[in-house]
This record gives sequence, structure tokens and C-alpha cells, in this order.
Amino acid sequence: MFIKKRPSWALPWSEVTPEPIFRDRRRFMVGSAGVAASLFAPGLLSAASLPVSGQALMSDRMPRFSTDEKQTPLDDVVRYNNFYEFGTGKGDPARYAGEMSVDPWSVTVEGACGKPGQYALEDLLKPHNYEERIYRLRCVEAWSMVIPWVGVPLADLLEQFEPTGKAKYVYFETLHDPEQMRGQRSRFSTIDWPYQEGLRMDEAMNELSFMAVGLYGKTLPNQNGAPLRLVVPWKYGFKSIKSIVKIRFQEERPKTTWEMLAPDEYGFYANVNPEVDHPRWSQKRERRLPSGLLSPNWRETQKFNGYGEQVAHLYKGMDLRKQY
Repeated sequence: MFIKKRPSWALPWSEVTPEPIFRDRRRFMVGSAGVAASLFAPGLLSAASLPVSGQALMSDRMPRFSTDEKQTPLDDVVRYNNFYEFGTGKGDPARYAGEMSVDPWSVTVEGACGKPGQYALEDLLKPHNYEERIYRLRCVEAWSMVIPWVGVPLADLLEQFEPTGKAKYVYFETLHDPEQMRGQRSRFSTIDWPYQEGLRMDEAMNELSFMAVGLYGKTLPNQNGAPLRLVVPWKYGFKSIKSIVKIRFQEERPKTTWEMLAPDEYGFYANVNPEVDHPRWSQKRERRLPSGLLSPNWRETQKFNGYGEQVAHLYKGMDLRKQY
């Protein structure tokens, strides 16, 4: 008999944030003291009424990382995904990602750091407090979402491994397991698995970068990158690598999956930039979900996804048309 145990870093249902309060932005904006007093009272919500299937997470609201824009409906967030390990269709991840087991989970840390090793997920996350951040995550297909992520600042996560002065870049790798991930065993796939991504260290240590462990107050669904995915909100969505099993600190710039697959279309930096068109489509506009044939919900794309004040200095002196 298979018994699924609750991860040690997740909360019991009795400590879940009530959904009506979670969705009331004004209550969230009263400050951390008010949040602690009003949102985490036990015993106010049953598991059946929660919007996401998963374990509840305790987290602190981070108002300065939030937006007043309307959140994307949950159905779009969990049913419209790119996760080619489970297929190329937008609905394939939701359909097949349940075949992947995420408990137990471990992450291998290697390279230019003082504390390499293999870390169980609970040991990786125990030292950290979760933060709720609502971001506009724009993807390269010109669709975007506003998602209430729960995550850990990437800088805090990486610093515990004591990266050395030789660590100029950080490399990330997705699980490679064709038995669980049917897209990896497809004979039609052109991707050289496993999926690989990377950031420059100053990008990784920026206050906006974080490791997501949940959304809508609960642990990540498999199709959204459970149990650990990167979110870099000023970059196109393909930089936000999912289901991470390896982190490596290195001196040389890593090759990334889409850069290797189509170097003329997808560069290493992948900053949102409406001034640079994709070879096959314009990037001047994005389509916000939900969107339909009669109401496509198009809007103007903002450079750096609207986070220029926080990140533009990272690229001072660079030609962002060439270093895309």
C-alpha cells in the first residue's frame, strides 16, 4: 500500500490561510504585524474549500513585491502551462504531470562553493521563511499571468552554500526521468534533456529572483514545477526552470536549453524587451490570460516586464539587441 506522507516543511490544514482573506488584497497590505495576527488563525478553512490541491504553506506577505493587477484565475494557472517534459501541448502538463513523484526530493549542489552536497528538500528550505509575491510572469508565447507565488529569495537560498569568488554564474537543471516524464521519452522531441538554465550571479542575487515552492497559499502543483522552480520576473518564462534537481556554481557561462536549441531565437539573458522582436513574431504586446477569441486581452509589453527600476542597472553598457 502506498502511503503519501506530508512533507516536513508543509503545514497541516488547520493552519491554512482562509481563502476569503487570502483574496482580499487590502487586508494583505496592512503590514506584517497585522498579517500575522489576522491571517494565520487556525481552524478557519477546510481542505475541501482550498483552491489548489497540495499542502498549505505559512508565508509572510511582501507588499513591495506585489501588484494591484487582477490575479489570473486558478484554472488558467494550473491548466495552461509549458512543461515540455510532459508534452508540447498547453494542457499536457496538467494531464500527465501527476505521473511524477515529488516526495522525497533532493537537490545536488556542486561547483564553486563551500558547501557542496546533496540536500533533501526539507533541509534546503527549513532555514527560510516563505514570502508571498504577486508577479506578472510573461512568457515568450506572448501570454502572461498574474500569480500569487509563495517562495524563498534566491539570494538567501544560494548564500547557504557559500559560493566562492569563482562563482560568476549559477546553473540549474531539471529532473531527467523518462519513466515519469513522458515528453522526455518522445521520439519527436528535439530537446537534449535534461532541461538546463542559468543566471549571472548578480541576476541570481537580485531581490526579485526567487525559488517558488507554492502558489495560492499551497505547495506547487506538479505541472507548475513542483516542488521547486525558479521565478525571474523580468525575464521571459522559459528562464523559470521547473522541478530543479541540480544547482552548480561556475566561472564560465552555462549553455541553456533554448539557447542550444535555437540560438537565433533565444539568448542567454532573455530579458523582456518589446524593442526586440522574436524572429517569428512581435514582442511589443502580450496576451493576458484569461483570453478568448472575442476578447483577446492584449496589452503593451513593458521593458523588463515593468521592473526596470530594480534590474536595469544589471545591464548597464550592454547592447540588449545583441545580448538578448
